[in-house]
Parts: sequence; C-alpha cells; structure tokens
Amino acid sequence: MPELPEVEAVRRTLESAMLGARFRRIVVRRPNLRIPFPKHFAERLQGTTVRALTRRGKYLLAELSSGETLIIHLGMSGSFDVDVETAKRSRRREADPHDHVVFRMSSGATVTFNDPRRFGLMDLAVRGHLETYPALSAMGREPLSSEFDAASLARVCRGKHTSLKVALMDQRVVAGLGNIYASEALHRAHLSPRRQASTIAASTGAPRAGAHRLAAAIKKVLTDAVERAMADSYRSSRFRVYDREGTRCPTRQCGGTIRRIVQAGRSTFYCPVCQR
Repeated sequence: MPELPEVEAVRRTLESAMLGARFRRIVVRRPNLRIPFPKHFAERLQGTTVRALTRRGKYLLAELSSGETLIIHLGMSGSFDVDVETAKRSRRREADPHDHVVFRMSSGATVTFNDPRRFGLMDLAVRGHLETYPALSAMGREPLSSEFDAASLARVCRGKHTSLKVALMDQRVVAGLGNIYASEALHRAHLSPRRQASTIAASTGAPRAGAHRLAAAIKKVLTDAVERAMADSYRSSRFRVYDREGTRCPTRQCGGTIRRIVQAGRSTFYCPVCQR
C-alpha cells in the first residue's frame, strides 16, 4: 500500500498538472471504487478550478473553486498517470481496463486514475464539512510539519499500553505513517518495536530522550523517502531493516541480525541488539 512518501510524491506530480487548472471533462467508467462515487460526481467537478492540492496523512485533497473538496485515497493499488499535451508534442498512453477515472484539465493534461484492486476512493466534501470528514477528523499531526515534534509525540503516547510500533501506525498518533516507515524510524531511533508506547513519555507527558530520537527519525526517514519516490527510485536496498530478515544490522559496530515478528497482523523488522 502506498504510504505517506509515495502519496506526497503523487501530490507533487499532480500539482503541476492540476493546480490552477479547470476540469474540462470528467470520465467515470464505473459506479464505485472502494465506495460508490458521490451523486453527480462528474457534474460537480465540471468547470471547477483546483485552487489548492494538499495532503492529509495518506489522503489527497483538492480544494475546488465551488467550495467543495475532492478527497482521494490510492488504496492498495491506485496510481495516477499524467499525459501533457503541448503545441510540440502529445503523449498518449494506451487505455487500460483498470483506468476508472479520467480528468481532462484546461492545462492540457489528461490525468488518469488506475486501480486494479479498486481499494482506492474518490469523494467530495461539501463546503465547511472537510474538518468533520470521518477519515480525517481524528487524524494525528502531520509528521513533516513543524507542529510535529518530540513533545507532541510524547503527549499522544502517554499512558498507551500498546507496543510502540502498533501505536505509530495508529493514524490518530501520527498521520500517514505506515508499516514500512514505522519499522525504519524505530531502527534509526534505536527503539524496540516491542516496548510500550508510554515509555517514551514521562508521567507528566513530557518527552523522554527516546521521543526526541523517534520524532527526528520519523522526519528523516519520511523526508528521504519522499525524495526517492520523486526520483522513482524504489529499491529494497533503500531500507535499513524492512524486508531484510536474516541480514546483518546496518548500525555500525552492532553485529546484530535483523528479525521479523508480527504485530497487529503486520510484519515488523528490527534488530534485537541495538533496538531497546
């Protein structure tokens, strides 16, 4: 499933084609993805202009001139292709049976949403109701924002008896952080995924040293991953521990071996030597 860095890379790619552009034509080739399209979906988009294209967690948000917001989630297999027509050239992709939505923009771009497994979604939030949209209303702080730091992380982990790894994947704790980068951040911070989430906070909720290391590690791991995603550089070697069970820990002078365990039904990779 695309995680925050991949979604952010998609946002930046779409921004050049859609920001400030008007929806000239919308083609919807089926009645639903994960959920049904909202009533009169194409008609409500037709002629509107994209005023802003932002991200909240793993959701893309297109603010429209109509006052509504187009909400997009990629699901397990969703992706966008952008074809741009210019006076000198036109690149057209071959049609695919999993091309479910096509946006033709006034910028000359054709933006196609492809989703073989159909776990993605597109919805519209009416004016004034974005903040109460169910998937967004309880979401935690954005890890790449200035508001996310050791103090905010410690506050939401205070009193939590669940494991630290499981807590990090709770979207109410950190918006958009998923399985892969939670493992990566914990390794960089030298914190065990098994330890209780509450151990990074003092009884007052103040951050302990682990919270400072973890907040910094989350920012570093995600920032690096966004850059790689923009460069279309997806290689397993980019990971320190994820999917590297049985290999030597990359931490200098550690000597440990990466292990795999299952937490909340998801694979966790970590080093039992340097992660405590």
